[in-house]
Amino acid sequence: MDTTVTEGSRRIQQDSAVTTRFAPPLDAAMATPVDAHALPALTLKNVTHHYRTKRALNHVSLSIGQGEIVCLVGPSGCGKSTLLRLSAGLETLQEGEVAINGQVIARPGSSLPPERRGIGLVFQDYALFPHLRVMDNVRFGLNRLPAAEQKERALAALRQVGMETYANAYPDALSGGQQQRVALARAMAPKPSVLLLDEPFSGLDTRLRETVRDETLHVLKRSGAATMIVTHDPEEAMFLADRIVLMRDGVLVQVGSPATLYTKPANSFAASFFGEVNRLEGQVKGGRVSTPLGPIAAPGHAEGARVEILIRPEGLRLEMAGQGGGQVSDLAQVEASRLLGRASLVHLRVLDTKGQPHHLHARVPGHFLPPDGSHVIVTLEHHQAFIFPMDDAA
Repeated sequence: MDTTVTEGSRRIQQDSAVTTRFAPPLDAAMATPVDAHALPALTLKNVTHHYRTKRALNHVSLSIGQGEIVCLVGPSGCGKSTLLRLSAGLETLQEGEVAINGQVIARPGSSLPPERRGIGLVFQDYALFPHLRVMDNVRFGLNRLPAAEQKERALAALRQVGMETYANAYPDALSGGQQQRVALARAMAPKPSVLLLDEPFSGLDTRLRETVRDETLHVLKRSGAATMIVTHDPEEAMFLADRIVLMRDGVLVQVGSPATLYTKPANSFAASFFGEVNRLEGQVKGGRVSTPLGPIAAPGHAEGARVEILIRPEGLRLEMAGQGGGQVSDLAQVEASRLLGRASLVHLRVLDTKGQPHHLHARVPGHFLPPDGSHVIVTLEHHQAFIFPMDDAA
């Protein structure tokens, strides 16, 4: 077998391997000991970071509780990976503070190295050593422990991710999902108080990704570690997170539970980030705004204000014309229907009060596929419609 250390294993030596070694207690000089159970496991306070002239983070503050899973999401370049790397100590902190269990471990000019932070890291490419067996990959971060305890810890971590039977295998004999689980076991073996995962599922195909992230969710919850996950996939964040941190241009747009971000978005960017939306424009008159689907209440918006209306496709309920029922708008014409598996997507042509056509999408369950050119009655679920000022448009 080729025992050459690849570029991936070099990177783990430089970045991630040091963070998964057995971490002794944090340096007493950095902070006074406190009751860890009363404090967040990871705290970032007023963190600002620049890459040359680009401001990657702008006064970001965030805390993650013990046993909590927090997902950072946002478009490319929003600062989410920078925030993770600053937490890990892989970037030099320029402004702000980083604390673990209440102890400040990084501030400008004073920072603990990654291997002394008590964290575990899982990278996008897993960065396993190809020349080491699975057992030795997991033991790599435990070199301060006696050999017998190293083996016990490594086997326990592998058992936790269901990979103990592969302890003597080499990484190239494993599937992508199995390699991901080994990388997670290696990060958890030192029993860190904080786990940091950077796009851990992006290298897997769609079906495997769903299975592996389900398994990972249960493993992370059992571990009890505070977990920060960087992902570009909104659905993945909704599935994994206790709280989601939505970022844009180096700032936090909205922080909350998946349900909060989906049902109570802070602005049009937040509303559209977590799924497709139908966009309409209107003007507030008498506390309401007129739409092709009927009037919608616009509390908090000034009379005469121009607003943007965002409606989720699943907020449109359809029934074939002539079947009656409910408070409905005028008939909509079906332009196309497509079965997507769990749902159908129906393309609609609707007219506003001035006779102007609008193209809308409705996402409906089951096999509801009205024929092209047919007419349907559209009922709007008002809690799936959001109104924002026009100057707030994404």
